[in-house]
Amino acid sequence: MRSRVSPEQFRQTSLFPRGLSAASRTAEGTAAPRPEGGPAAPAAPPLPMPTPQRNLLPDEAPRIVTRPPTREELWSRAESLAWRLSAELGMPVRLSVTDNRSTMVSFRRGSTVLALRLHHMFLDAPEPVVRAVADYAGRGHRTAGAILDEYIRGQQPRIRQLRRESDADLNPRGRCFDLQALYDATNREFFQGLIQARIGWGRMPPRRRRKSIRLGVYDHQTREIRIHPALDSPEVPSFFVEFIIFHEMLHQLFPSTGRGGRRVHHPRAFRERERTFPHYAAALRWERENLGVLLRG
Repeated sequence: MRSRVSPEQFRQTSLFPRGLSAASRTAEGTAAPRPEGGPAAPAAPPLPMPTPQRNLLPDEAPRIVTRPPTREELWSRAESLAWRLSAELGMPVRLSVTDNRSTMVSFRRGSTVLALRLHHMFLDAPEPVVRAVADYAGRGHRTAGAILDEYIRGQQPRIRQLRRESDADLNPRGRCFDLQALYDATNREFFQGLIQARIGWGRMPPRRRRKSIRLGVYDHQTREIRIHPALDSPEVPSFFVEFIIFHEMLHQLFPSTGRGGRRVHHPRAFRERERTFPHYAAALRWERENLGVLLRG
């Protein structure tokens, strides 16, 4: 193994062979003193330089080869994290680990259990971040969002940038609505054609009783808009689908911001621009009156 020489050791290492005195070192390459009244002494021959030794370069940093964790290891780490969160909150935590590209933390807080979805980056999170997850999702402390935002920013390389082949393709054509045609018309009328995104219907979730529904989502990294397939129904008016598309397009102009220790997904400028939609009031009224239909869809 090649030896590693530190800068301090290098400064202390002699450049001359052992056994040479300081006087001998100063005589290197110079004439010896001329004796009083005598002939000048011949110049001392230059001292032979030490033979350079090969392979004295500092060692390269050790090359660390890591393997991806096995499914069993991921399961064990997820189980450990769920136990830590449960102990912190004093209630059962049902944890799902995701590989999402946009939503890193989501939850549904019940009276007896916390259903929590976390990106896999949180499996290695330090204790302060785990406590912030408990405070944010379990206790409703919005100020803990700042700690989560900072941690997520530092973990950006671990967020998948590309779509997987298993991801559903964006198909804009539905049974009742062509999302691409609605998107193009909305882009021309309200954004001068400046919004650049792909649009399509999302996947139909499993049939189950829901208390909430996410009608649209915009992915900043891939610039993709997905609309919930529950809207592809003859019972849904076209102006409402147009409103949801308009809403998701606004996310490209007005990204989420951090304020007061929490993440603001719809800043004031977003809300003001949203109210300029011609059927804004009618869309909100229709959603309020037909939420039950959408939840069953």
